[in-house]
Amino acid sequence: MKLQQTFVFIVFLLLCACKNEKPIQSTQKDKVLISYVNPFIGTGGHGHTYPGATMPFGMMQLSPDTRLDGWDGCSGYHYSDKYIYGFSHTHLSGTGVSDYGDILLMPTNEINYNNGANGKKGYRAHFSHDNEIAEPGFYKVHLDSTNIDVELTVSKRSGMHKYQFPSAENQVVILDLEHRDELLSASFEKISDTEIIGHRFSKAWATNQKLYFYIQFSQPIDSDQDIAAPKNRDVFGFKFNNPKNNPVYVKIGISAVDQAGARKNLENEIGDKTFEQIKTEAQNVWEQQLEKIIVESQDDDYKTNFYTALYHTMIAPNLYHDADGRYRGMDLKVHHTKAFEYYTVFSLWDTYRAAHPLYTIIEQERTNDFINTFLAKYDEGGIMPIWDLSANYTGCMIGYHAVPVIADAYLKGIQNYDSEKALKAMMHSATRNKLGLKSYKEFGFIPVEEESESVSKTLEYAYDDWTIAQMAKALGKTNEYKTFTERAQYYKNVFDPETQFMRGRFRNTWFSPFDPYEVNFNYTEANAWQYSFYVPQDISGFIKLLGGKDKLEAHLDKLFSAKAETSGRNQADITGLIGQYAHGNEPSHHMAYLYNFVNKPHKTQEKVYQILTELYKNAPDGISGNEDCGQMSAWYVFSSLGFYPVTPGSNQYIIGAPLFNKATINLENQKQFNIVTYNLSATNKYIEYVYLNGKKLNQTFITHQDIINGGVLEFHMTDNPAVWGSRDGQEPITVIEDFQIVPVPFIAKGDVAFKGETEIALETADPEASIYYQLNDDTYKLYDQPFIISEAAKLETYSEKNNAKSAVISTQFYKIDPNISIQLETEYANQYNGGGNNALIDGIYGTQDFRTGTWQGYYDKDLIALVNLGSQKSIEKINVNFLQDQRSWIFYPTEVECLVSNDGIDFKLISKTKIDATVPSEGSELKTIRFSGDGKPYRYIKIIAKKLGILPKWHLGYEHDGRSWLFVDEISIK
Repeated sequence: MKLQQTFVFIVFLLLCACKNEKPIQSTQKDKVLISYVNPFIGTGGHGHTYPGATMPFGMMQLSPDTRLDGWDGCSGYHYSDKYIYGFSHTHLSGTGVSDYGDILLMPTNEINYNNGANGKKGYRAHFSHDNEIAEPGFYKVHLDSTNIDVELTVSKRSGMHKYQFPSAENQVVILDLEHRDELLSASFEKISDTEIIGHRFSKAWATNQKLYFYIQFSQPIDSDQDIAAPKNRDVFGFKFNNPKNNPVYVKIGISAVDQAGARKNLENEIGDKTFEQIKTEAQNVWEQQLEKIIVESQDDDYKTNFYTALYHTMIAPNLYHDADGRYRGMDLKVHHTKAFEYYTVFSLWDTYRAAHPLYTIIEQERTNDFINTFLAKYDEGGIMPIWDLSANYTGCMIGYHAVPVIADAYLKGIQNYDSEKALKAMMHSATRNKLGLKSYKEFGFIPVEEESESVSKTLEYAYDDWTIAQMAKALGKTNEYKTFTERAQYYKNVFDPETQFMRGRFRNTWFSPFDPYEVNFNYTEANAWQYSFYVPQDISGFIKLLGGKDKLEAHLDKLFSAKAETSGRNQADITGLIGQYAHGNEPSHHMAYLYNFVNKPHKTQEKVYQILTELYKNAPDGISGNEDCGQMSAWYVFSSLGFYPVTPGSNQYIIGAPLFNKATINLENQKQFNIVTYNLSATNKYIEYVYLNGKKLNQTFITHQDIINGGVLEFHMTDNPAVWGSRDGQEPITVIEDFQIVPVPFIAKGDVAFKGETEIALETADPEASIYYQLNDDTYKLYDQPFIISEAAKLETYSEKNNAKSAVISTQFYKIDPNISIQLETEYANQYNGGGNNALIDGIYGTQDFRTGTWQGYYDKDLIALVNLGSQKSIEKINVNFLQDQRSWIFYPTEVECLVSNDGIDFKLISKTKIDATVPSEGSELKTIRFSGDGKPYRYIKIIAKKLGILPKWHLGYEHDGRSWLFVDEISIK
């Protein structure tokens, strides 16, 4: 009997084994994939995408323009609009700053050089979404105002318009070279009855963008027409002879090099091909692109969201060299490439997180081109790009995130470039003295008073440095590996053990008062909640700082359950809130996956499923924030497949929760990686267990090589949290073990500017480290308890552990005249507190950068400050300093009054200064308002500075009912 039972059990095991070994069939598409792409997703809300025709990573983006300015007009199109101004040939996808919209063409029925935005009759036309179609590589719309049908399609660097006019009469096309950006230069020349050439140089986000064009019309321009533009305008109208009312086709080539390049691009790509041929070619290319990943689901909205996301990841970066290999480099000179394709539009602060890691799987050859492009830009402009646009450095965003893109690719075996040169360029980016790097290198963090967004920059530099260290190690560069491994730990220097948040260090104290919900100048488009989990390179070290895995888990729980609102500065980018997790902005994108690192993967599964199903939808407002050149979409692509790259450069993908029953990644090495999910449903969102290539996977991550080798990943789902991945040793790990640093001490207690005396307490993020200090260049002492100072002094301090020392930091303490006090009758904004209530009399002067914390800011308020001298004193001079930075809505006051009194009740006006604060100015400026005393003694001095209030009509903030900031620092009295 026992023998029979044993035999049955063995047969059962064999059957199970056979079941597990059954080959998995690759996923098959049920219909053409481009039919699942909805280019209108992201055109509403704050997605900032466009619906027009473009090729994968192509140079031309031929799309309608419905909006001329404003934040939600960054792409030129917003779904809520009702008028089309025309169809321009370059657009940005999902950015937070406007540019492009070059070479606008608009078919109409009369020559009118006004676009109609001023409410007067113009060439813009009403349209309805009911008569609008958008597909990959194709766009069509009916213009209600003129009854004209428009169709658009493209090749890589060229495009075609098709206009069907209602009759043979009054067929006009407007060419507007003034559209949107500030025009630097423009030209137009008619070279035949059907051909025109020209250029447009413009200034916007890219301050010197050069674009050339060559246009062919299928119908001749009326020979009797005077096509001269109106005086001082660069808008032209062309009337056509088309007696049979055939469709009017417009072929256009563009180039950043010259007019000849634009013509060659058109001839090379389109030539004599028909509109339908070009459309078919474009859509075939898109179908091949989308076939890189095939998914299977019964939910068509899920598939639409997926393929639209995949489509959005393939819109940028954009090709930037002509068909003959010429391009305009970062030095604005013409260069030539044969060995690789050259690109622009690298939104690297966004895309290094997931978009570029996605490219390392499905765009490996193109990734080599991206990196060769970075190195070419390094040669041309002296540094690798941070956010480059049309051969211009925009100066936008933080970090040096070309670095992790290179390291991630190199460590994954994508190495078709000069790796030694790449490492040199990476280290070059990390060793400049700009953007806070000088302080970062010297102190191991960026002080608030030295650089804006100091916390975010410190954290992102540290991650970037870790990726340099990994590449240096792979190349056998021991010294460089040591240097950048140490720098990768600098995140420890902005960690506050008491609050357990990453905080700004202001004069070596913590910036205060502290509110983790406050959006202020210490963080980049975020608050402390949204940046305090950013240590992807050393999550184990971060856990140790917090005090254990349970502390990180509790901190994450608080993040997702916190109130879903922020304080401080209004930041439109902070959207898609689940508690203080902000999916609409990139610093949050890895956070849901951190539960895996504390052996609670079921919480990752819950949060990922929630984000996938609630914050992405098949609708114009279906993206919860700016799409950001593919990053928002790359998160969806990865997460819906079941994993995500929390730490690019580690070669790990952290497992989350798959959304599809089946998926196949078709790799460039001709292999396939198949993902199969069993028992998947809205309730079965938890992973019971996982198989990789038929073997149980007990770790909650897979590697890049697992994918590239091809194989099968199988998820078995259940409706309750399971034990899978919950045991120690099953979690992913990122850890820095070599070359441990000692965190720099901080002043835990003590006023940098004080009256009488102040007690100073010193601490460090490592409680095992010893702290040493000295006052006024005396000998160093071991710190063992708080001490008191009663006079101005210079404090120097450092930490030490295991014979390793931190950087030495120095703090100047100021003593405020104890007889002088200040009463502020209006309230300053905490995010710009300048150091607190005594900031205006502390002897510390503000710098030209308002974001460094030395200025006191008043939003839409007058400043009313009353200084009490303590006794009557004869006054010679009174000076008050103000800052102006109009781009940041900071304006000088319109009027400053100085009044004096002896009783604090009855005041006499000494003098009044008026300022025309509405005069436009570039950059930041300082102004000192000076008053002279009348030789008599007074005890009280009152300063009243009157706000500008509503911003001038010429200011971008005017349309948003913007109000001015008033920034003041230091009332000095002699």
